[in-house]
Order: sequence, then structure tokens, then C-alpha cells
Amino acid sequence: MAARVLDGKALAQRVLDALVPRVARLRAEGVHVCVSIVRVGDDPASKVYVRGKMRAGEQIGVSALVIELPASTTREEVCERLAELNCDPAVHGILVQLPLPEGFDPHAIAAEIDPGKDVDGFHAANLGRLVQGTAMLPPCTPAGVLRLLDDAGIDLRRKHCVVVGRSETVGKPMALMLIERDATVTVCHSKTRDLPAYTRDADVLVVATGRPGLIDGSMVRAGAAVIDVGVNRAADGRLVGDVDALSVAGRAGYLSPVPGGVGPMTVAMLMENTVRAAELRFPGLSQDLTSNTCSG
Repeated sequence: MAARVLDGKALAQRVLDALVPRVARLRAEGVHVCVSIVRVGDDPASKVYVRGKMRAGEQIGVSALVIELPASTTREEVCERLAELNCDPAVHGILVQLPLPEGFDPHAIAAEIDPGKDVDGFHAANLGRLVQGTAMLPPCTPAGVLRLLDDAGIDLRRKHCVVVGRSETVGKPMALMLIERDATVTVCHSKTRDLPAYTRDADVLVVATGRPGLIDGSMVRAGAAVIDVGVNRAADGRLVGDVDALSVAGRAGYLSPVPGGVGPMTVAMLMENTVRAAELRFPGLSQDLTSNTCSG
């Protein structure tokens, strides 16, 4: 039996639709929700991602302030711009579009963003709250994965979830968020011996490695839910995931497609974080989220 396709595009639209009345309520109180996107350099893919975020914002009434800086911009100059945005009451969310040019430390840049405006959820304070189980602005891609699983009616309690990939943007926070849902979690990575032994034991398999076709049908338990986070450009120009969809679809119970699965959900969760950040600042930001903010 073919796997049920988890339609991230349709679910993302429902998430965005649900944000419209929240944005309208804020606007009625004089709060015009705004997210600022800082892009450094001229990476072609990042332009596409920024346009997608702008379109999502337009749908729900969130304005996007895009700041484009040349690759020659110094770290100090980027930090100055972020400091200005931190102190701008009209800006409710800030994100720095990845990838950054060579020589930039993404951790150091993320540390310059007010945690209460960190809608990507990458600031150490927000990741720390994730460990505590009190995250207000969770990383968007793992949050989107959870929303896909929830929408499919997959109860994570007591399930064995295997996360392949240990990045700080997806793999590590994904594992923490699954643990918070009472799942038993195994994290695999490039140094894991006998990867198929782990993936075949997974009730839920989340793959985020950037290695096209890493997981095939022989590595998946029958009926498992397989979430493909990878987005890779094939030699013929097609977008493909980290999962060999053709072979996995005949064995898995659920499968997220590439494109149209996790990608749209990441953007939708970014918009949800932006609206939440604006709500937290009206009438005021919770004290336990403040850091890097302007004095006075």
C-alpha cells in the first residue's frame, strides 16, 4: 500500500489562514506586524527563500522589511544593523537569512538578535528554553515537522523517533521537541555505524542531512512515518530530498514530499512566530524573554 502523502503546502495554507484574525486583532490595537529579513551577500537560493517569506507575509497582513547588504559587509556592520532593529518598536521579528558569506559565524550573529524578536528561534536563550520545555519561539523547521505529524493524527507518545542529522537548526532541536512529546528519541549522524539498523527500528523517521537519496525503502520500517527535511538540487535541476521517495513510498505509512512537504511548513511557522512575537510585545514583552534589548 502506498504511503499517505503529508501535504505541507495545504497545511501551511491553513496555518496562514488561522493567523489572519490574529494579525487583524493586533492591527485593530494599532500594532502593524512587521518582520525584518537581513540578507548578506548574493546567494541565489537565499533570494528565493526571502521572496517566499515575503509572499507569505503579504497573505496574512505582515509586512516584510528586507535589508540587503553586500558580501563585503563586516560583522560589525551587520551587528549595528541588528542593534537598530532590536530597538525599533515597529519591528516585531528579525531573521538573518542563511547562508552567510564565508567568514561569518552564524552563532555570533544570532546572539546579536533580541531573543524576543528571534523568529527563527536560533538565539541561545530560545534554544535554552527549548531544553527547558518552555520555548515561545521554537525553530521553524522542527515546529513545522511536529505540525505535520499532528495534522496526520500521529501520536508521538511512546513512539521510537529516529532523527538523522544533528544540525543546530533542525536535528538537535527536533530531538528535544520530540522528547517533550514523550517520544523515545535516537539521533544518528555521519559517524553512526550501521545507520539502517537504527532507521529500520523507527516508528517516526526524520531525515535532515543534505545528502540526496540517503534513505531508501530497505532502511524503513513498514508503516513508519517518514519526514524528509532535505532539499537538494539534482543534476537535472529537480528538487529532491534526503529520502528516495519512490522506494520509500511503497513501504512507509506516511511520507512528506519534496518539494511541498516541510518547506512550506517552515515558512508558515516563521509567520506564526512573527505574530506570536508581536503579541508578546503587546502590551509588553515577557521579562524572561528579554535580552539584548535597548535600555530605557
